[in-house]
Amino acid sequence: MTDSWVNSAEILGSDLPLELSGTGNRRALLMAALREAVRSGRLAPGTRLPPYRSLAADLGLARNTVADAYAELVAEGWLAARQGSGTRVAERAVPVTPVHRPRTPERPARPVHDLVQGQPDPSVFPRTAWLASARRALAAAPDDAFGPGDPHGRPELRRALAGYLARVRGVRAAPERIVLCSGAAHGLRLLAEVVGGPWAAEEYGLPFHRELLASHGVGTRPLGVDADGARVDGLTRRDRAVLLTPAHQFPTGGPLHPARRAAVVDWARSTGGLVVEDDYDGEFRYDRQPVGAVQGLDPEHVVLVGSVSKSLSPALRIGWMVLPQRLVAPVVAAKGEREQFSSATEQLTLADFVESGAYDRQVRRMRQRHRRRRDQLVAALERRAPHVRVTGIAAGLHAVVELPPGTERSAVRAAAWQGLAVEGLGDYLHPGAEHPSRATLVPHRDGLVVGYATPAESAYPEALEALCRSLPPVSPPVPAPPPPPAAP
Repeated sequence: MTDSWVNSAEILGSDLPLELSGTGNRRALLMAALREAVRSGRLAPGTRLPPYRSLAADLGLARNTVADAYAELVAEGWLAARQGSGTRVAERAVPVTPVHRPRTPERPARPVHDLVQGQPDPSVFPRTAWLASARRALAAAPDDAFGPGDPHGRPELRRALAGYLARVRGVRAAPERIVLCSGAAHGLRLLAEVVGGPWAAEEYGLPFHRELLASHGVGTRPLGVDADGARVDGLTRRDRAVLLTPAHQFPTGGPLHPARRAAVVDWARSTGGLVVEDDYDGEFRYDRQPVGAVQGLDPEHVVLVGSVSKSLSPALRIGWMVLPQRLVAPVVAAKGEREQFSSATEQLTLADFVESGAYDRQVRRMRQRHRRRRDQLVAALERRAPHVRVTGIAAGLHAVVELPPGTERSAVRAAAWQGLAVEGLGDYLHPGAEHPSRATLVPHRDGLVVGYATPAESAYPEALEALCRSLPPVSPPVPAPPPPPAAP
């Protein structure tokens, strides 16, 4: 055991001052940091801690705060205190695995910049307009809105959505065909229970959706994806349903070709299968008007699934399914006798938000913001990394940056060292897509899925700089072999 004590940085690591400067109980934060230091092996058994007065002075805490933390950790068995010996890390029956510190600079403990796809900037939520809708909705709400709730969802919101989706997305449905849910994932869960499997799914897509279906006994098999969207010619009679993102293939970025839109509807009609259309960001097209939903081609064989998670906020937990008539009753039965998932008051607020025109205004505002963000991304890459390119149509909340073959993983690691959170395209590939048995096997494309919607306005330029620093350099040209020596 050592006679001198370690300093606060050795005990707690470089992140502790940041952690302790936040809001919350300082004693609890200090105790958590000390436990983690012991658990990780940064503080070995027998290590002598500084007197509580010294540590309090180092960290800018009250002496009693540190003294109380020491006392509680002694009582929990993390520390040991003896008269004349000070406070030490307790000897433990099970040794803690020591930390092997790398010689290279440490990776930032948490990302500084966030370019992960899927979430709008929470600071742009329309609080004033939402509050005004909430006041109007509550003032006009009927008494039954405060009862158990209909699993179909509030009729006010279903009427508002029917009109909006018909006008903006070309959807053909009466309010009676709309069932509200807590988001796209909840809708898929209900459809899996009602429809059963197996399903086909695009080879690039959200792993969470595939895992969710699998957890409900519905396996998925991959359909190839190219510049024209999903290869729907790979569908068979055995498939009960197909999960597609026709407006803007997620995450590769292309729309489903008109011929394939017609072909998938023909498949559903001839086999009795179901097309599940995930309309996750169909409103955000920047180079032209949004393409109408596939549901408009055949409402009896297509389910449109949508939500406000991209247009407003994922915190609202409001989504919808526009269903064929034959599925309305089974889906409502699977949901339960009462509304358990979406707040009736938030449904009423959203209904007013849509009917007052505030939703249209917010979508237009976000469309302009996201288009500007995407243009900034393209311009930064043209300036700093002209050897890579942005693929897919100008739409949505993310773009794919195509990389040279074999460089995706190294680019993701380089981004992490830059303090940048970003995902590789391979993270979204279906596990069965590269199986050797696939006749249409296509080599995995290297790329980064860059979400440009999340960062605050002031932080976005720095995030783009970190992205450009993470990209692989231009490969030097391979020199031509020297000419053969001249014949004597």
